[in-house]
Amino acid sequence: MSQSNLVTELLENNNIPKGPVTCLGLTFDNDEARRSHFTEELRKKLQDPEFRKIEGFPLGSDEDILNLSDPPYYTACPNPWLADFIAEWEAQKPEQPEGYHYHREPFAADVSEGKTDQLYRAHTYHTKVPHKAIMHYILHYTKPGDIIFDGFCGSGMTGVAAQMCGDRNTIMELGYQVRPNGDILSEQIDDSGEKSWIKFSKIGARRSLLNDLSPAATFIASKYNLQFSPAKYEKEFKRILSELEHEIGWMYETKHTDGRTSAKINYTVWSEVFVCPECGKEIVFLKDAFDIKTYKVLERFPCPSCNTSCTKDSIDLAFVSKYDESLSNVTKTPKRVPFLINYTIGETVHEKEPDSSDIALIGKIESMHLPLTVPTEALPKMQMANVGRMKTTKVTHIHNFFLTRQAMAIGLLWQKAIAIKDKSIRHAVLWTIEQAISGLSVLNRYQPIMHGRPGGSQVNRQMAGVFYVPSQISECSPWYNLEGKFKRVTKAFLGKNFQTNFSCIFTGDCSRSGIISNSLDYIFTDPPFGENIYYSDLNLLVEAWHGVKTNANAEAIVDRVKNKALPEYQGLMEGCFREYYRALKPGRWITIEFSNTKASVWNSIQTAIANAGFIVASVSALDKKQGTFQAVNTPTAVKQDLVISAYKPNGGFEERFQKEAQTEEGVWDFVRTHLKYLPVTKQQGALLQFVPERDPRILFDQMVAYYVRKGYPVPISSQEFQIGLAQRFIERDGMFFLPDQVAEYDRKKMTSGELKQMSMFVSDEASAIQWLRQLLKEKPQTFSDLNPQFMQQLGGWSKNEAQLDLRELLHQNFLSYDGKGPVPEQIHGYLSSNWKELRNLPKDDPTLVAKARDRWYVPDPNKAGDLEKLREKALLKEFEEYKEVKKKLKVFRLEAVRAGFKKAWQERDYAVIVAVADKIPNNVLEEDPKLLMWYDQAVTRMGGE
Repeated sequence: MSQSNLVTELLENNNIPKGPVTCLGLTFDNDEARRSHFTEELRKKLQDPEFRKIEGFPLGSDEDILNLSDPPYYTACPNPWLADFIAEWEAQKPEQPEGYHYHREPFAADVSEGKTDQLYRAHTYHTKVPHKAIMHYILHYTKPGDIIFDGFCGSGMTGVAAQMCGDRNTIMELGYQVRPNGDILSEQIDDSGEKSWIKFSKIGARRSLLNDLSPAATFIASKYNLQFSPAKYEKEFKRILSELEHEIGWMYETKHTDGRTSAKINYTVWSEVFVCPECGKEIVFLKDAFDIKTYKVLERFPCPSCNTSCTKDSIDLAFVSKYDESLSNVTKTPKRVPFLINYTIGETVHEKEPDSSDIALIGKIESMHLPLTVPTEALPKMQMANVGRMKTTKVTHIHNFFLTRQAMAIGLLWQKAIAIKDKSIRHAVLWTIEQAISGLSVLNRYQPIMHGRPGGSQVNRQMAGVFYVPSQISECSPWYNLEGKFKRVTKAFLGKNFQTNFSCIFTGDCSRSGIISNSLDYIFTDPPFGENIYYSDLNLLVEAWHGVKTNANAEAIVDRVKNKALPEYQGLMEGCFREYYRALKPGRWITIEFSNTKASVWNSIQTAIANAGFIVASVSALDKKQGTFQAVNTPTAVKQDLVISAYKPNGGFEERFQKEAQTEEGVWDFVRTHLKYLPVTKQQGALLQFVPERDPRILFDQMVAYYVRKGYPVPISSQEFQIGLAQRFIERDGMFFLPDQVAEYDRKKMTSGELKQMSMFVSDEASAIQWLRQLLKEKPQTFSDLNPQFMQQLGGWSKNEAQLDLRELLHQNFLSYDGKGPVPEQIHGYLSSNWKELRNLPKDDPTLVAKARDRWYVPDPNKAGDLEKLREKALLKEFEEYKEVKKKLKVFRLEAVRAGFKKAWQERDYAVIVAVADKIPNNVLEEDPKLLMWYDQAVTRMGGE
């Protein structure tokens, strides 16, 4: 045994069962016997027509589904043993002390974890949240043995995070401390301003239920979360690559420029051939349009035959006709010629132009039959078939993604992998090979510049998030692509104590999970957002090799080809969130990661979350430290993902609300309960941040939304709410707290210093009022002081929003001191704090009055009521005009529409809401969460009447 193999054996996971194993109460001689028993049980289930009718059931034969599955822990279809797992895991939970009551504030800190971890990088997927980032949330919200669900699990990082909560070293890498008794401590600032370590969690693996619509995704998740032997895997992979070398190594041989020395090809660069529009002669793209000095494609280049100045857009792709044996007909394919060969002799890398022997070798390979393992099915009607030069290059079937030599290599690799007897090793080998499918296809771009310098690896240079067929292709050898990868996989899994019975992975529609109601302790999910990624389209390339494909009917996406617009997307997402709500225990949390730059998608997600019954408590940031294709290249893309923390109201409040809903007490019970779930403080470094969720206007909006979605009229006005809030709760810095919370806030403020206010961006009437309120709260000012500042804010004003005069905004929302009577406290406090000579003066002192005259200020809630009524009257008057208008509204007052919708809702006049909504541009409706809420609920109520 070699030294490296010995090390692998020594480091291998000791938890891999070698003798009798117990699974769901049954004992088997070994793991293979367990697998065999449950495979037969699943086979019987697959023969039940009703089972296959479950929404989102993947497309594939019984045999292909069984081959991909490892039951009961992983099924490439819905999992019949979910209830058994939940019952067993619940019974195995550590006993809690008498009187234990679960309570957590939202995890409100911003998280930043990179993507360089070996385990994270062991397999790629379109979008991945690093498991170390997820661990922060799991450690905060759960305890060892708790059951976590991710219905859009992708590559299974939630499951990895759940298990790694039992790994001391990984937890410490997050910046936490772990005591010998298993207590986990985080660094905090104590009352004296000193750093101290406070217990917040306990070491120990958590259980995970992982689901995805895509079999490609759940297969990746299964190998991330189920045990396999890295030593056996390494041995098998070496054997396969060695056999491949013996059988087709000759396909990747070339002669050195001396004409004698044999060499091993690393990759061959292919160039598309174009036709000059003037002379009709050929232009070899890399030869004639590529600058060898800068390694860049020229914007303009001369035709080598007639010297006509050309651009890539002005020349036509050349095609050749070939007989396609798989389709039994003649097809046209882009003409491509080998341009450069990169090869190795000993330890030295060389490059050369292909010679006649190389051309002859390629000709020989082109005439060979493809292995039967190469899929040849036609691409379905899908968005990814319409982009990225797919139509231009006539990629219509799966085998069109590969040059002949590429198809031969992957086909033979696949053939050898599926012949491995040990299923856990077979899956691990396939898990690695499938990562090379795109990199060993025509999607693999030739990129001679890496990090600003010539050279670098050509492995997996395909464009992320899209099928894009380049004009210059790197055709890598399978050894060049895979030798480094399988070694990294071995290294990543060595010593990782993953336990197979801690995860249950299944495939299907998230909205039809089959999980028992009120059984989950926590949900972390990273759902699809709009049309960011076309998952089912992109996964088809891998799923075709497995023979089990995504049922895209249930896919939550904005996809014009599948006739799914934003309303359809929102409806599908709402179904998933309703399922989450049903399965989650009352009083528990869901964390939703959001990554999309469109306000309309953001509002659709928020509406879906709220319609399902969840209440949002906090929104924070997650920085994954590496951009996707969209994030890097789209000017509107966000650098950070947003993380929504929401909770399912506890059963006690829900029961009380049924009795209190028609009374004002229901309002205050909601606020009291909601405040318990909100973060007391948020910090950015040492600075204390404003917690927007505690703002009285946000609290009012949350209360209204809850009443509306429950179908009750709101029993209190905005001004009554503000007055009641001040009477019942404690205010600090424009935020409201419960008595026990305010003490904690005061302590934190003493050690943190000043509160950092939110920066405001003015785009409409509501944000202008908020901006003025923040400005005048800090400093009461005159109109002449305010006007130039206000004018500077108008650059981002929405094109559909009627622009209001500053005077109108001030008169409808604020008060101005006219010099009569005592100086208001708001102005007096500001003046006496900033001018020594004005301190300790009576409020009617002439000097003070003169300084205070004509200053605008924020009224206290008791006096704001009359202003609110006047403003509402003006808004409703404008709304009446909108009702009468026959044509579409292009420019209007959004606040008037909001006020009108609210009044119509109270009067159950749902038709008015729908009628006016139809006059508003779709983007305005979709991007305004309040309008969307009223509209959605009105449509629902009309449908039910």
